[in-house]
Amino acid sequence: MLRHRTLTHRTFVASGALLVALFASFAQAAAAAPQDQAKPAMAMAAMPVPAWLVGTWTLVRCDNVYPDGRRVELYGHDPQGQWMIDSRGHYSMVIARATRTPFAVNDKSKGTPEEYRAASLDLNAHYGTVAVQDDKMTSHIVQATFPNWVGRGGTTGFTRDGDQLTYIVAKPSSGSSDGAHGEVVWRKAD
Repeated sequence: MLRHRTLTHRTFVASGALLVALFASFAQAAAAAPQDQAKPAMAMAAMPVPAWLVGTWTLVRCDNVYPDGRRVELYGHDPQGQWMIDSRGHYSMVIARATRTPFAVNDKSKGTPEEYRAASLDLNAHYGTVAVQDDKMTSHIVQATFPNWVGRGGTTGFTRDGDQLTYIVAKPSSGSSDGAHGEVVWRKAD
């Protein structure tokens, strides 16, 4: 009986030690995860950010372009948007339909399915880092209203025409399954 208690006690202690070790490794991994996610954004911010890119930009157009050439104005005919970029490449961007329908109840947590759908489709916001090298723009999204973009990044070509900048979004938040790409045009505000 004493031998059984000793084995049970040893098993309990070993199990407890294993649980503590597992908890510690999970806690360490959880603590490291946000830092690991931030590393690509921080590393990219060290890339060159030309002076012409730094500042505030206003949205001119945000369309999906389909393989047959058809254009869809994702945020209506006169979309609104602002893209702010600092000298280290940190950016914040908001794109919205000019006229949005408010929730009937005036409470964000009590919207109807139709109100939630419209709120989601009529607004796109994200922040992260952006850099330019030669004729390529590279971005990394840290957080976004479209959760599928969180942690994503990419490189695309761009064109500049005076105070106007145009770039392509290879996989827009809607329409990409139908072969669409996004075309976004900004005008320098300052």
